[in-house]
Amino acid sequence: MIKITPQLSIDENCIELQFIRSSGAGGQNVNKVSTAVQLRFDAAHCQTLSEEVMLRLRKLAGRRMTDEGMLIIEASVFRTQGKNREDAMRRLIELISAATIRPKARVKTRPTLSSKKKRLEGKQLRGSIKQMRKSPTSTD
Repeated sequence: MIKITPQLSIDENCIELQFIRSSGAGGQNVNKVSTAVQLRFDAAHCQTLSEEVMLRLRKLAGRRMTDEGMLIIEASVFRTQGKNREDAMRRLIELISAATIRPKARVKTRPTLSSKKKRLEGKQLRGSIKQMRKSPTSTD
């Protein structure tokens, strides 16, 4: 079990690690060694995640989550498999812990009377500035 928060842990069976070759510059090391890690977390079939956490996780993950509920994290910053594995796990834990935080409900507010007056005065001032830019007509 991997501990995310004091109340939430996920089963290691829901996580699949696959080592792939890194892309980009790096010479022979990139061409020969599979150091990049592709972490796949089956969030849809993980029983420990509640429905609301799952919805927030889907929203936070964005393109990294497939339609089937598979979260894919790729880590290729470091040159070793071990460090990339740790980086991928750290990013997964951060993402799930961010999804556990319930956002505060927005409290509807109305503009104050003074802010309404200030807004209208600003509009009046702007209009008068534009009015003075006009070329004078023959009646003036």
